[in-house]
Amino acid sequence: MAECTLSSKNQIVIPREAREALGLKAGAKLLVVVRGDQVIIMQKPKAYHAAIRGLTGRTYGKRYLEKERRSWD
Repeated sequence: MAECTLSSKNQIVIPREAREALGLKAGAKLLVVVRGDQVIIMQKPKAYHAAIRGLTGRTYGKRYLEKERRSWD
């Protein structure tokens, strides 16, 4: 855990250890999630489908996904 300070311009500096742990460089895109009284800052995924894969603990076959996608039309 590291501490940072909100500047008068409402900016914070991500602590070095956090930047290094995530491999962040200048210009990196981040997501900010507010959950109640907590703020979570995470690296923006390059592909959302890859980032959320496996979260449900279930896997779906290609035919099932194609059927679902067709139902959206």
